[in-house]
Amino acid sequence: MALVEPPDRTKEDRKAADTVIAALAARFGNRLVTSRSVREQHANTTTWIANEPPDAVVFPQCTDDVQQIVRLCAAERVPVIAFGTGTSLEGQINAPRGGISLDFHDMNRVLAVHAEDLDCVVEPGVTRKQLNEQLRDQGVFFPIDPGADASLGGMAATRCSGTNAVRYGTMKDNVLALKVVLANGEAMSTARRAKKSSAGYDLTRLLVGSEGTLGVITELTLRLAGIPEAVASGVCPFPTVDAACNATILTIQSGIPVARIELLDALQVRACNSYSKLALPEMPMLFLEFHGTDAGVAEQSQCFGEIAQELGGGPFDWATRAEDRSRLWQARHDAYWAARSLRPGAQAVATDVCVPISRLAECVRETQRDIEQSRLLAPILGHVGDGNFHLSLLVDLTDEDEMARAKLLLERLVDRALAMDGTCTGEHGIGQGKMKYLAAEYGEPALAAMRALKRALDPLDIMNPGKIVSL
Repeated sequence: MALVEPPDRTKEDRKAADTVIAALAARFGNRLVTSRSVREQHANTTTWIANEPPDAVVFPQCTDDVQQIVRLCAAERVPVIAFGTGTSLEGQINAPRGGISLDFHDMNRVLAVHAEDLDCVVEPGVTRKQLNEQLRDQGVFFPIDPGADASLGGMAATRCSGTNAVRYGTMKDNVLALKVVLANGEAMSTARRAKKSSAGYDLTRLLVGSEGTLGVITELTLRLAGIPEAVASGVCPFPTVDAACNATILTIQSGIPVARIELLDALQVRACNSYSKLALPEMPMLFLEFHGTDAGVAEQSQCFGEIAQELGGGPFDWATRAEDRSRLWQARHDAYWAARSLRPGAQAVATDVCVPISRLAECVRETQRDIEQSRLLAPILGHVGDGNFHLSLLVDLTDEDEMARAKLLLERLVDRALAMDGTCTGEHGIGQGKMKYLAAEYGEPALAAMRALKRALDPLDIMNPGKIVSL
């Protein structure tokens, strides 16, 4: 991974950063770190976007700490970049202008659980697995599952979703309220715990997905779901990706309340078999899960089985034991690492698009043809219940011809999704990597509105600058 130091800055800029670092060292002591290795770990490490490290990393322990850090940075116009677990995929945690990275590892407390109201209050460093471990004995769980054990603050900042989104929605549907430190150091609450409100602007939805460019999240109130009485998972092979996609479309259109429905193409199935020690037929495959009562789950599975059979799919193999379900979904979550094993030494570039489900089969089919014609290796998988799919593009970063073909493939993938009234990203976010696509997706008036919001809330452009929109 290439390391890029912040571009040449004026002496005044470097002096400002040094001033802030000295003030932070006096306030936070050994909770401030400036070593090169730690700074590199707090910049992009998950794709081919260059690693642009901050000037220093600080570990706040409460909202007051964050306020003090932001005020010191604002006084010297030094950038502030929030950091959760570093699993974002579009360069969201890079520091192209240097600055201070706020690592929320120490803000990892579950502050309150209101099981009777189906909500909880957490700090941003709590991870989704940590939260669900603490909720397990109360009959509730947090359903958003992006695969990686990401921090909940980062999940809200990138508006992520994951395998359960087809039933439970994305982070925008499951964040009830936020506490946010603004660019001037003030702490703002965006809402109360009420399940709905028509009071004023929806500041929560504005901040969810803003990737730290409008403020730093220091507390989240999250919607919870009851643990279902019955859970059943299964796998169903299909003769073609088209058939698997069409089965997904019919399942959704028929109103079957599937909890998860995931597509793996034949190449991705081969990778998962090898990496996760499975024995699935190397054909396009749907992984499914149903939640509900025993009777409801049985009815849902029967209805899906009939749809699959009509499209040449099957047999539909069930995994009803908890350990079998865990193994199946762990294999799905390990798909990125499994894909990398197909070409040892190659860099994996994960990207995603999302289209209306009626165009899903067409988009996947055309993308597969494009991959083949481009002479590239790129398994496909995705949360196809909501029209979202991913490529794990395996490339040799030193091969100029291959890199040129890969970049053109990604351009065409986005163009294809936009032509189908889709989006350049269903859940990875914009960061640095997809900024160039926003004009085509939204148009200049919408970008102007985004820039106006950014200027209003962050007039000095210190909150994760160089992401989403450029001032």
